[in-house]
Amino acid sequence: MAKSSAKSVSVVEGTSMDALVKEGKALARIWKQTNSLKDSTKASGFDTRLGKLLQQLKAQSSLDSGQVSRQVLTAHGIHTIDRRRRAEALWFVENEVECRAFIAKSKKGFSSLTALQAAMRKAATAAEQPTAKAEPSNVGQSEATASEAKQSGATEHRSVSVQITRTKMVDTILHHCKENGLNVEDIINDLQSHVAKQQRKASK
Repeated sequence: MAKSSAKSVSVVEGTSMDALVKEGKALARIWKQTNSLKDSTKASGFDTRLGKLLQQLKAQSSLDSGQVSRQVLTAHGIHTIDRRRRAEALWFVENEVECRAFIAKSKKGFSSLTALQAAMRKAATAAEQPTAKAEPSNVGQSEATASEAKQSGATEHRSVSVQITRTKMVDTILHHCKENGLNVEDIINDLQSHVAKQQRKASK
């Protein structure tokens, strides 16, 4: 019973492999004749078929990078197809929803997958630019705000300076001495010493 099951699996895998090889060789025969992007990106079009084949081969790849080896490409007959065309077809299938939506919005259409890729990159870049341009404006606003705050602070400082009295100054000194563990008498001696120095300089 086990042998029969193993044989059945073997037949299925063999059939699948044969189908992929057959598809690859068929694509290799027609790829140079395919020039219309509109036709090649249809469900049964060349680029769609090639991309899906490569997607399957990529999923089966034994390489750590997930790339399809040269041997596998040769075994499936698609090694003769231009490398860039293979890469573009795979890219199209992996981003099929976005690509078809972009093509549908285009008024003129595109001559190739190369042109479609370039247009999509340009659109993505353009979508990011408004945000980038807005940043300098924000910086300017921040600088203006900071400048206004600075001016406001200077005004407040001047008004506070006018309102400071000897009593408030003494209270402030006592408060800071208490907060920082300083001896009030030492501060008074330092002030007297500083005043004496100023008086000596003034008398010279």
